[in-house]
Amino acid sequence: MKQFLFYALRILIITLLIAVALDGMYTYVFLQSKNRGKIETVFNSKAKKFDVVILGSSRANNHFVSQMFEDKGLKTFNYGMSGGHLFEASLMLKLMIEKKYEIKNVILEADLNLSNDKESDGVAAKFLPYIHSSKVIEKHFSAQDNFNELYYLPFYRYIKYDSKIGFREVYKIIKGELTNALDNLGYYPLVKHKNGNMKNNIVNLNPLPKNKYYEEIKNICKANNINFIAVMTPMCENVKGMNYFDKVKKAYPEIHNYENVVQEDKYFSSCGHMNDAGAKIFTARILSDFFGKK
Repeated sequence: MKQFLFYALRILIITLLIAVALDGMYTYVFLQSKNRGKIETVFNSKAKKFDVVILGSSRANNHFVSQMFEDKGLKTFNYGMSGGHLFEASLMLKLMIEKKYEIKNVILEADLNLSNDKESDGVAAKFLPYIHSSKVIEKHFSAQDNFNELYYLPFYRYIKYDSKIGFREVYKIIKGELTNALDNLGYYPLVKHKNGNMKNNIVNLNPLPKNKYYEEIKNICKANNINFIAVMTPMCENVKGMNYFDKVKKAYPEIHNYENVVQEDKYFSSCGHMNDAGAKIFTARILSDFFGKK
């Protein structure tokens, strides 16, 4: 029995040492990554200056044409992340402040994402390689139920989120494979699809009375003298429950409602996402209304 316990302890120690070694190796690789995604690009960057930073979900990523801001003399990058929630948008802004970014204006897409204050596993996981390297990231995740496992168990986060930050991603970073995440200054244009879903039902969707991460973004902007612009972006005409946007306006009167600025289906790739033509119409309106650029 004593021999068995000694053997089991030895296996446990070896396993732990391997986990620590792999954790260190994976983390080192991510600390070198600068050109695959928006999160690692910010984390591994030096201080930058922007006239406009765009935050939000895919409805930011696909709706704000960064080059149109640049053409008007406004240094801009679209940091919208497909699948992301306000949890990740808030953390992205905190990370920029931690990296000493100078930002004049933040445009936040705040509409459907106001209905929850949860993390998006697929997007949030991409911050985890840096959880031991950033106090901001550590603190942001500290309230999550699985924080102790993610923070204290070596290599656990890489196993749990293998599809996002596991071996395949590490291999692609080492090979120097690029993605399109940083193309077009972060804006991802969509095309009109014949089979695009042009119906949606948001009847049961309700904005939270006080979304924690929306309030964080607003307060960060105030504390850092950043002009905060929150907007609701368009949806197609065939949506049930469009009074959701009225609910948002009632709960958050400072959010500007642009849900009906672009309406015709020909300007949409799917009901919740405009195509490139629609995004250009929308962006032109934003430039005119908030920056006096026509």
